[in-house]
Amino acid sequence: MAKLPGEFDLIARYFAPLAAGMPGALGLTDDACTLTPLPGQDLVLTVDALVAGVHFLPDDPADLVARKMLRVNLSDLAAKGAKPIGYLMATAFSPDIDEKWVADFARGLAADQAEFGISLMGGDTVATPGPLSLSLTAIGSVPSGRALRRNGARPGDIVLVSGSIGDGALGLKVLRHEFLGAPSADRNYLSGRYHLPQPRVTLGQALLKTGHIHAMMDVSDGLVADLAHIAEASGAGAILRANDVPISEPAAAILADEPDLLPLLLTGGDDYELLLTASPAAVADLMGLAAELDIPLAVIGEIVAGSGVSVKDRDGAALEIGSSGFRHF
Repeated sequence: MAKLPGEFDLIARYFAPLAAGMPGALGLTDDACTLTPLPGQDLVLTVDALVAGVHFLPDDPADLVARKMLRVNLSDLAAKGAKPIGYLMATAFSPDIDEKWVADFARGLAADQAEFGISLMGGDTVATPGPLSLSLTAIGSVPSGRALRRNGARPGDIVLVSGSIGDGALGLKVLRHEFLGAPSADRNYLSGRYHLPQPRVTLGQALLKTGHIHAMMDVSDGLVADLAHIAEASGAGAILRANDVPISEPAAAILADEPDLLPLLLTGGDDYELLLTASPAAVADLMGLAAELDIPLAVIGEIVAGSGVSVKDRDGAALEIGSSGFRHF
């Protein structure tokens, strides 16, 4: 395998063009980027690390690895109601990475920069004996003092979630050569949802403007685990009605054949949908807003006094789900 170009040649060739839309990045010719926040705005910063074999499959296409890395951070900004501005990136390339991989990686970033209106602001590029390790810090802005948090849920609140749940977890299984009997279109849809999540950036900003949201976060570790995060941070409990959790048609077809997979859909993670709470009186307005944006929003439970998350089946009985979601440790 051909060696990568030198560090500075690699940066100039593949990463400096990604910083062209950020004047303070100075074409990545300096050690830092300058950024002046707009008056009346707070900066929102979030960081995620991705490691080959842990957060993505080692043979995943480089452009999709790049886009997923960016999108999982944009999802965190969406959960705050923030508008994305740019990002910092650190790459630790392992010996199996060649120049074509880096070129494809940069191409994926360029595609999503164009889609979401952001630019690279800077970062670091190093070598590692492995595995391939990546880190991205996304920066957004939100009106001062308005950033949404996970700790504002109140007993009596309704719990809602955007999009569909469980596609990412099933998509990973598809990529590991499971569900071979499923139609190819369904398999492609599910693997696509794993590779390329859809951060709800527009929805997050619109929800913030309503003033109705008491608590919000994105679903990354699994629906049950992330609802538990909201409940714990808010000093409350939650009821999740499994039968009301929205799932896609491909996921529903697999679930019909293998109903024991329901706990996986509720806990598997990689959904990157928005999970939120609001008063019952606000639900109609929120549903109307989501319809205007053509993004599904579903009522899936409520916040209650107490602690923990109780998952109920269609008959109201407790549903055993085992582990509530993904944990790094």
